[in-house]
Amino acid sequence: MAKALPKPNLTAGSLYSQSARLIFQRHRSLIIQPVLILILSAGLALTLSRAHLDVIEKVTINKAFIFRAIQDHLILSFASAAVILAVAVPAGILLTRRRYKKFTPVVLILANIGQAFPAVGVLIIAGILFGFGKPIAIFSFAAFGILPILRNTIVGLQEIDPFIIESAMGMGMTPKQALRQIELPLAVPVILAGVRTTLILTVGVATLGVFVNGGGLGTLIIPGLKLNRELVLVTGGMLTVIVAFTMDWLARAAEELLRPRGI
Repeated sequence: MAKALPKPNLTAGSLYSQSARLIFQRHRSLIIQPVLILILSAGLALTLSRAHLDVIEKVTINKAFIFRAIQDHLILSFASAAVILAVAVPAGILLTRRRYKKFTPVVLILANIGQAFPAVGVLIIAGILFGFGKPIAIFSFAAFGILPILRNTIVGLQEIDPFIIESAMGMGMTPKQALRQIELPLAVPVILAGVRTTLILTVGVATLGVFVNGGGLGTLIIPGLKLNRELVLVTGGMLTVIVAFTMDWLARAAEELLRPRGI
């Protein structure tokens, strides 16, 4: 007589440890990245606390100036990304509808042209034509960074199997219902990847906001270059890296939370 196979001993503790292991493996990068951000922040703070600043360095390397620069940088980055989202996602949806598909190549060419121009060139030209300040910087950065979200929205919707949409329509859904309940949820991972790329892109180009009196961490980087103050330059560069890592982590966390289950 064949021996019966032993039943696996699945206790509550073992199930919990397996679940914790799976969660850690899936979100390992989300745990490691904040640790790296804290290490970089602590290292920068320690370096600045031990540095002997001259009169010129004290003008920019102080809490009030740094906090204001970070605040302006975040405003430029988030506002630019919000403008891009408000324009690119609806435009991407519209260009995947049957009536407007013929315009897709032309719109993508225009978006590629906007990103092909140097960001500082777009910024300076916009400043000369329309004036200076944060609004001009925000809309210039939005024009420069619209391509990733627009392209990913179009690609994410086009990659959906047409049979799925036809089945939904056959079950009585209207085109708007199919878009809202099926197409957009399935396209979310691809769209969010574009959002993440755009966020990092806007954090980088926001350092140029100083050229049109828009503020940002460029107020540390540019004087550091002009006045040959390495500590000021390194501080501005490290703060930009920390902000970029933080924005990337927030985008990745949002991507995990908003991703439909099973995808």
